[in-house]
Amino acid sequence: MATKIRLQRHGKKKSAFYHLVAADEKAKRDGKFIEKLGTYNPNTNPATIDIDFERALYWVKVGAQPTDTAKALLSYKGVLLKNHLDKGIAKGALTEADAQKKFDAWMADKTGKITGKSDSLAKAKLDEMAKKLASEKAVSEARATEIAAKNAPIVEEVEEVVAEEAPAAETATEEAPAAEAAEDVKKEEE
Repeated sequence: MATKIRLQRHGKKKSAFYHLVAADEKAKRDGKFIEKLGTYNPNTNPATIDIDFERALYWVKVGAQPTDTAKALLSYKGVLLKNHLDKGIAKGALTEADAQKKFDAWMADKTGKITGKSDSLAKAKLDEMAKKLASEKAVSEARATEIAAKNAPIVEEVEEVVAEEAPAAETATEEAPAAEAAEDVKKEEE
């Protein structure tokens, strides 16, 4: 029985979630499997990969062939590197301590990269939120000044209209005697 390490699709449409499983290569994609080795969620950023390291290493050592994507996930988590180092120990090329040192250094470097990416994503999100807040504040201030401008001229216009009407009434009363005087002059001339 040839064994494969592959992904089983779960989740909703357009929101896939995968189980990493060891299964017979003749079994259906989402069918029977021998053992569940972990999960993979590509919907998060960075992707969430949760693998039972010891069991995955066991299956790789007994000859289970990972698919391309499963191989990438196992490599990302260091299972394939650990298998490679264990083969080097078996051949006598490395000592147990040297192999463990190399593996720990690789894991520390990998963890640093992952936390660096998470931090940069968080910082980018905070920067984007700050930009949105600043633009919303600018729009809010612009609206406030626009509203203040609309409200202020109304009060001034009312005062101007009242001021304009008062002199017009005075001139009308002044024009009336002048008009009467002009009529008197015309009558006298006749």
